[in-house]
Amino acid sequence: MAENRIVKLLVIGGSAGSLEVLLQLLPRLRSDLPIPVLIVVHRKSSESVLPQLLADRTPLPVKEAEDKEPMHPGTIYVAPADYHTLVESDGTLSLDCSEKVNWSRPSIDVTFETAADVYGTGVTGLLLSGANHDGVDGLRRIQANGGIIWAQDPATAQIAYMPQGALDELKLDAVLTPDAMAEAVNAL
Repeated sequence: MAENRIVKLLVIGGSAGSLEVLLQLLPRLRSDLPIPVLIVVHRKSSESVLPQLLADRTPLPVKEAEDKEPMHPGTIYVAPADYHTLVESDGTLSLDCSEKVNWSRPSIDVTFETAADVYGTGVTGLLLSGANHDGVDGLRRIQANGGIIWAQDPATAQIAYMPQGALDELKLDAVLTPDAMAEAVNAL
């Protein structure tokens, strides 16, 4: 699956039902993870405790993404509420408050697409549970640029619409249960 590829970034997107999966995944990631992880979860601005909630579950540093911030291996970045989080050509993050995409800001598609454009074959995208179509076009861009695309097994998703959309429209590199995700990420 990741043969002959040097993965430089893991991007994870989710919406309704994805928090439970993240809370299972993060504690099982290896403590010397050699890549940064960028997480985009649809959330209201009042849900500002998400980075701390995730940080309480993993020894890896977790922080809310900041504008013009460089990403570092072994760090988990969480897209802030009400901002699109973009990956810039120099590998830094930028925040954008332009119009919503798929009724969402942050948009998974925006993050996945900019990551694909910057990292090409070096990006892996994982789409989790959710109730809209956000993330499928982003996975498509990652795949078109030679990256790896995964989705949560829809049978294990609290809301299967998002991962099922990816499964219906794309040839995924893997369809993963929450139990299998950590092993797949740790093997990157």
